[in-house]
Amino acid sequence: MCRLLIALAVWTPYQVAQAGMIGSEQMAQTSQTDRGAVMTFMARGDVAGELQSFGLDPATAKDRVAAMTDDEVRQLAGRISSAPAGADVAGLLLLIVVIAVIWWAWKR
Repeated sequence: MCRLLIALAVWTPYQVAQAGMIGSEQMAQTSQTDRGAVMTFMARGDVAGELQSFGLDPATAKDRVAAMTDDEVRQLAGRISSAPAGADVAGLLLLIVVIAVIWWAWKR
């Protein structure tokens, strides 16, 4: 049993983890990039049309996105970037999530 464990330990790839400090400039740049991605998504014609069909003014939605915290924007930008391009169902679900987050932030 010990020989098997030694053999497996030798074959196991070791990865060296590195930790470092993240500067505030890098965090600010990342949050601005995420916020820009969400704003670009909100500016699309099909998204603005869907927001209007739900009775939400696109300008109000953009104001709500501007009022979101960096964590909320990061989560939303992650969902936008992970959605497959051209997927109608995924786009609709993403739109519903965007509207739900905007509604939640507005009611809060």
